[in-house]
Amino acid sequence: MQNTQLSSQGIILAIIGIILFSAKAVLVKLAYKYNISSEHLLLFRMLFSLPIYLVFATYKKPLQKEKIRKIDYVWILFFGFVGYYLASYFDFLGLQYIKAGLERIILFVYPTLVIIISWLFFKKSITNKQLFAILITYIGVIVTFWGEIQLENTNIVLGVSLIFLSALTYAIYLVGSGWLIPKFGVVTFTSYAMIVSSMCIIIQYIMFDRQDIMSYPLELYIICIIMAIFSTIIPSYLISAAIAKLGASDFSIIASLGPVSTIVLAHFFLGENLSYIQISGAVVVILGVYVVSNKNKTI
Repeated sequence: MQNTQLSSQGIILAIIGIILFSAKAVLVKLAYKYNISSEHLLLFRMLFSLPIYLVFATYKKPLQKEKIRKIDYVWILFFGFVGYYLASYFDFLGLQYIKAGLERIILFVYPTLVIIISWLFFKKSITNKQLFAILITYIGVIVTFWGEIQLENTNIVLGVSLIFLSALTYAIYLVGSGWLIPKFGVVTFTSYAMIVSSMCIIIQYIMFDRQDIMSYPLELYIICIIMAIFSTIIPSYLISAAIAKLGASDFSIIASLGPVSTIVLAHFFLGENLSYIQISGAVVVILGVYVVSNKNKTI
C-alpha cells in the first residue's frame, strides 16, 4: 500500500516537472520576440534562479560527506559546465532557428545517446532492445526533420545541429555524474551543478559582453522570472524527487510526455502548427524512448 502511494506521488511529481520543463521552450520563443540575444536570455534565467540554488546548497548537506574527495568537486565543476551551461546554451541558440515542438523532439534523443556513450567509454553492453530503440528514435527524428525541410527553412540544419549538441552534452552529464549523486544527494548535486552553470554564464557576460541588460521591456523580465521559477527551479527539484521515488527507469518512461507537452503548449501559446508527418515523427520518437526505458520486457 505504501509502495503504491509512493509510486503515485512519484508519477504526479514527474508529470508536473516534465510539463514545466517543457514549457521552457515556449517561454524562450516568447522572449525572442523582444529581440533579446540567447546569451542575455540565458543570463537572466540563471541570475533569477541562482539565489534559490544557493539557499539549497547552503542548507542541504551532502549525504556521504566523509566519502567525498577533492576531485569530486572538480568533477562537479566539469559536469556543471557541460551538463547545464553548454546544454542550455546550445538549446537557447538552436531555438532561434527551429520551432519549440521540434526542439523538444530532438532533445529527446538523449536517452539513446546515454546508452551509446556508456558503451563507448564504460564498455556497457547494448542489448538488442536498446539497439531497436535507438533505430526507432532516430527514424522518428529524421521523419520530423524531413517535415521541417519541406517548409524550406534555410536555418533548419543549423538549429537541429545545435539542439542535438544540447542533447549530447546533457547525455554526457547524465553518464558521468552517476557516481557523484549517491555521495552528494540528488538535490545537493543539482544545486551545486546549477550554481556552476550560473557562474559560467555570468563570467561569459563579464568577459565577452558587458552590454546593457537593463533596457529591455518589463514584459521580458517577467517572462524570464517565470522561466526561472516554473521552468528551472521548481521542475529541477520535482524531477529529482520523482526519480528518488520511481527510479530512473520508470521516470524515463514518463519523461516521454516531454515532446507531446511542448507541442501542445507551443500550439496554444505560440500558434505553432505541426504537420501530420511531424506529428508522426514525434510519436515514433516517443515510442523509441519508451522502448529504451522499459526494462521489464525483452525483444
